[in-house]
Amino acid sequence: MRILFISSTRIGDAVLSTGLLDHLIRTYPQAKLVVACGPVAEGVFARMPNRAWTIVLAKRRYRLHWLELWRAVAGQRWDIVVDLRGSAFAWMVRARRRYVLRGGRQPGHRLAHLGALLGLDPPPLPVAWYNAADRARAAALLPGEGVWIALGPTANWDRKVWPAERFVALYRALTAPGAPLAGARAAILGGPGPQERAMAAPVLAALGERAVDLVGTLSLPEVAAVLARCALFVGNDSGLMHLSAATGTPTLGLFGPSRVEEYAPAGRHVATAVAPDSPGLDSMPGLTLAAALAAAERLLAAQVPA
Repeated sequence: MRILFISSTRIGDAVLSTGLLDHLIRTYPQAKLVVACGPVAEGVFARMPNRAWTIVLAKRRYRLHWLELWRAVAGQRWDIVVDLRGSAFAWMVRARRRYVLRGGRQPGHRLAHLGALLGLDPPPLPVAWYNAADRARAAALLPGEGVWIALGPTANWDRKVWPAERFVALYRALTAPGAPLAGARAAILGGPGPQERAMAAPVLAALGERAVDLVGTLSLPEVAAVLARCALFVGNDSGLMHLSAATGTPTLGLFGPSRVEEYAPAGRHVATAVAPDSPGLDSMPGLTLAAALAAAERLLAAQVPA
């Protein structure tokens, strides 16, 4: 059995799609899955079970990336084609069944849209795939499981970024003597490139030896393994936030201009702190330290058995 799964270009959307893939893997355990995705999202699927191969679609002028995909897959007959990009591509290849996500903005959470595509209610939660080597790398970087707070002070858009000094103040409040995570150190995460490095730099400088710099240095499976070792993740709306939620780590997403009702973290241990004027373009500075701290404390309290 062959399944072609056309996922997203962005990491966050790709992570949200892993629940559907996990459902397909469990439903058709003998099937071979081919995933098509954008270059930055490739690592989301690198450790996926039953993956035959990944087709990386680098965007090209005149939509020639679709022609490249057609050349790669048109010679085979597919049992199932799932297209999350809302294109006409699924109708251009031979397939027994096709599931095409409707394009454009829809009300409700992205995860509900994905579940509805296969008639799944509730929709399956995202998962994070990583292996023993990734876990070993994470253990070497963050010795002592559960005594770390992961911070994600970066995003793909600067208006989604909470002020660096508030990340620092939140970390200090959560790790002070008598606080929920007293004594915990910080793992600072972010994507590759100078933009994300610049966003994380003030947090790294302020925390000094209390922080480990992991910005842009790890593969996505290694990042997932690092997140799984942490007692808490706090970060802006980003792919890191969604990946953290998928690992099962308590995850607090910070929201300003992006729509929380559409892209809140999806997982068993998640919470959000939302700026009062969200989704206003310049709303992120309105999210106070007190609001984020209260949300983090409620999330941590929910992890303690009654």
